Amino acid sequence: MDPMEKIFGKTAQMTVLKNLIEHQNESTYLSGIAEETGLSHSSVSRVITPLIESGIVIEKPLGKQIRTFQLNMDSEATRLIIDFYNKINQILE
Repeated sequence: MDPMEKIFGKTAQMTVLKNLIEHQNESTYLSGIAEETGLSHSSVSRVITPLIESGIVIEKPLGKQIRTFQLNMDSEATRLIIDFYNKINQILE
């Protein structure tokens, strides 16, 4: 079991956040996150909204209907989450 899951449980939002952290320097699509995590497109859409609203994730439109997502590396909260993720994985693995 993943160290983050041991602490926080396996939730859709945690799964999406973990996926974005693991690909922190890449933009991705909703369908890409869904495919990589095994979550439904609607679940990813539902749980990514609060991450966008909190400034942890940046949403960028690509054309009229396609949206891309990436961690907001300018956000102090994002940097703290990544630091916590890295440290907890080192300790618990």
